[in-house]
Amino acid sequence: MVSQQIVNGLMLGSIYMLVAVAFTLAIGVLNFLNFSIPGLFMVGGMAAYGGVKLGLHWSLAFAGALALAALISLAVERLAYRPMQGGDPEAPLVSSLGFLVLLENLMLIRYGSDQQAFPPLLADMNLRIGDLVIGMAQLASLALSIALVVWLSWFLSATNSGRRIRTVAESGETAVLLGVNMSSLAPRLFVGSAMLAATAGILFAVNYQQVSPFMGEGVGFKGVAAMIVGGMGSIWGAVLGGLLIGMIEVLSISVIGANVVNITVYGLLLLILILRPQGLIGRPPSREKL
Repeated sequence: MVSQQIVNGLMLGSIYMLVAVAFTLAIGVLNFLNFSIPGLFMVGGMAAYGGVKLGLHWSLAFAGALALAALISLAVERLAYRPMQGGDPEAPLVSSLGFLVLLENLMLIRYGSDQQAFPPLLADMNLRIGDLVIGMAQLASLALSIALVVWLSWFLSATNSGRRIRTVAESGETAVLLGVNMSSLAPRLFVGSAMLAATAGILFAVNYQQVSPFMGEGVGFKGVAAMIVGGMGSIWGAVLGGLLIGMIEVLSISVIGANVVNITVYGLLLLILILRPQGLIGRPPSREKL
């Protein structure tokens, strides 16, 4: 049923959406494509799994996973981003990619390469509307994802800290002249993007009840694709791109088959780049800013 696949696509798209917004915070403000984000997504899911397996209450396991992701992100900022500011722009990107490989291999050593079954946390309750079935975990995850993005949009537009971030996004040099402290702002942005990515990893684990050390790679690529499809540097573009890619992926699996799903998703990305290089809601000639 098409309506059921759309619901499933929205759920998957909400995960891509959070990852795309995490990438957007990094590249839209700091002009840094942070490739540790897929690793932080994986850390969210794997650390939550580890906490639950140790017998912790799920709330403590999730909090621990988010805290671990924040600490790792601060290490990325301190070791991969800060020392290389003003130098070769490709160096921080490669360094962050090194963190991704490091995180994957640490989890590989701890848990092995096989997928691990994440225990169900919510009661097996479904909301039925005719033939449409919506799981409670799906509904809660979608609501949380949308709430996080709405809060972030409000924060950026209505608070002093948010306005400072928007100033940096428009012009880092102007922001420094206006007194914005980049040395304190950058770590906060890294932590913010880590929280979004790790939350997405936790939601993925809860909904699909599986985790693995390499769970972040495919999601990370699709998060970048969602960011580009929606419009580089635009939060609501990342939201649109994430939801669109999630629905296209699920509908492609249902109609065509799983073997061609990547062709469909990345074919859409290629088509958007050809027809509208700035993305669906981006603005030429410059990248849209948050």
